[in-house]
Formats: sequence, C-alpha cells, structure tokens
Amino acid sequence: MRQVRTETAKVVWPTRRQTVMTAVMVVIMTTILALFFLGIDSIFEAIVNYLLSLAK
Repeated sequence: MRQVRTETAKVVWPTRRQTVMTAVMVVIMTTILALFFLGIDSIFEAIVNYLLSLAK
C-alpha cells in the first residue's frame, strides 16, 4: 500500500483548462473524421450504384 501511495503522489493531474481543451479537440477531430468518412461513403455509394445500373 505504501508503494501505491508513493506512486500515486507522483501523478501529475491535468488542469481543468487542459482537460477542457483536450475534450474540445476530441469533439472537433471526431466531427472532421465523421464528415470525411461520410464523404468517402457517399462517393463509394455513387460508384456502386453506377456499376449496378450498368448491369440492368
């Protein structure tokens, strides 16, 4: 237990500002990636629909 307390005392916790900035960056990057994959998915959907229309 003493070793656990010693190691826990060495931990440097982030400030509230650092935590908020990290959360904001995660939300921004998630949104950008979601839009990117939406675009890629839409392109592939259009290609597949075009190829399927050729088969009719």
